[in-house]
Amino acid sequence: MKEISAGGVVFRRVEGELQIQLIQDRYGKISLPKGKMEPGETVEQTALREIVEETGIQGAIVSPIDQIKYRYSHESKGLVDKEVHYYLVEAIGGKLQAQVEEIRGVEWFPPAEAWRRQKQSGYHNNDRILGGALRLLGLKIAEES
Repeated sequence: MKEISAGGVVFRRVEGELQIQLIQDRYGKISLPKGKMEPGETVEQTALREIVEETGIQGAIVSPIDQIKYRYSHESKGLVDKEVHYYLVEAIGGKLQAQVEEIRGVEWFPPAEAWRRQKQSGYHNNDRILGGALRLLGLKIAEES
């Protein structure tokens, strides 16, 4: 069985300063907003809907970043091939508000702090997603930490 999800790295500029949005998932890990595609949606629509649902922020897709693919075992569905599409998304509206049923929190961080938190408390497969987003934004990141 195949399952497709989509999400994004959301950014904004406040008084000229770039900020990156990170969520804390229900397990307490640093992550990015994402969720499962619903019937009739494109992956882009899924990404934008999930960002609004999980964080309250409306966004506009700037660019695709990358995909993560992995396999997991589900009680009733058996082996699931998961594909997650990530986009670089600019915040264009809404109010920051965590969807408490899904996540513990959501905050904005300067890029260097977002990268530090991702490396310290995030999922390893999100390193290249956040790293790719920062590169698309014209930033250099320290790979080591």
